[in-house]
Amino acid sequence: MIYLDTHIVVWLYSGLTEKFTALPRSLLNDHDLYISPMVRLELQYLYEIERVSVPADTIILDLGDRLGLKICEKDFHRVVDYGLGLSWTRDPFDRLIVAQAAISENILLTKDIKLLKHYAQAQWD
Repeated sequence: MIYLDTHIVVWLYSGLTEKFTALPRSLLNDHDLYISPMVRLELQYLYEIERVSVPADTIILDLGDRLGLKICEKDFHRVVDYGLGLSWTRDPFDRLIVAQAAISENILLTKDIKLLKHYAQAQWD
C-alpha cells in the first residue's frame, strides 16, 4: 500500500505519465494506491481556485475505476494527533497527508522536496 500526494493524483488523472521516472512507475504498478481524505479536500480547493478543471470526486472516481485508487479510512482523530507533531510545515494539507501515511509507516509518493526531506518513507527517485 502506498499513499499518493495531491500532485501525483492530478498528474495521473491528466495522463502526464512522462512526469514519472522508473521508481514512481514501479511503485504505482506494484502497490495498492491510497489517498488521504485531505487529498480529496485539496483537489476540491484546487478546482475552486481553477487550478484543476474538474471537481475532486470526478478525479477520484475516475482513478478508482482505472487504477483502483482508494480513500484511506483511518480514524481522523488519530491522523490529526499524529499531524500535531509535524511542526516542520505550516501547510495543513501536507501535515495530514503525511500523517495518514506515517501512522503505519507507509510510502508516500511525492515530488515535494519538503516532504521528501522530512518524511523518511516519502519516495520519488
